[in-house]
Amino acid sequence: MKKCLVTVLVVMGMMVAGGAQAAGDAEAGQARAALCIACHGPGGNSLNPMWPKLAGQHPNYIIKQLESFKAGERKDPMMAPMAAALDDKARADLAAYFSSQKRSAGVAAADKVKLGGKIYRGGNKATGVAACMACHGPTGAGNPAANYPNLAGQQSIYVEKALKDFRSGTRVTDPNGMMRGVAARMTDAEISAVAQFVQGLK
Repeated sequence: MKKCLVTVLVVMGMMVAGGAQAAGDAEAGQARAALCIACHGPGGNSLNPMWPKLAGQHPNYIIKQLESFKAGERKDPMMAPMAAALDDKARADLAAYFSSQKRSAGVAAADKVKLGGKIYRGGNKATGVAACMACHGPTGAGNPAANYPNLAGQQSIYVEKALKDFRSGTRVTDPNGMMRGVAARMTDAEISAVAQFVQGLK
């Protein structure tokens, strides 16, 4: 929790300095989004559970992920060439468009809600797993000032993969290694349950 608060303060300072970054043109972004829709779905609501919903995501978070793909800091064979073709304006426009869309609701698996909610809201003190809501909020809306993503209604399979990638160190774009530190202490059952719980958040 302490690490989360420190990271929030550090990232908030960075966001204040670069707050104008996300001022894109949503209409231009919609025109650019034709290729994105093939995977991320109409309006950014992916129909494939392996690919994340972009609708309603914080614009600076979208921009940061596209920058990370372009720089090779975040690895994905499909996203790398897509991101490589985008300049600052294109990234800002896409972010403005997708962030302006309404995310579709998801449904959590009933048999995983109890454990998922317990970890999301209170963590696991015995193993040092921090509560997810400390950074992502009680409703999963995230924290745009700190650049923590909106998780509410996100695809559970995608969330599960993301957590496992953080746990294995395959994904390293988290500030101060915070997500890697949390995921490293989570069991497969906890990861699956949290992913399902997040999918059902509204």
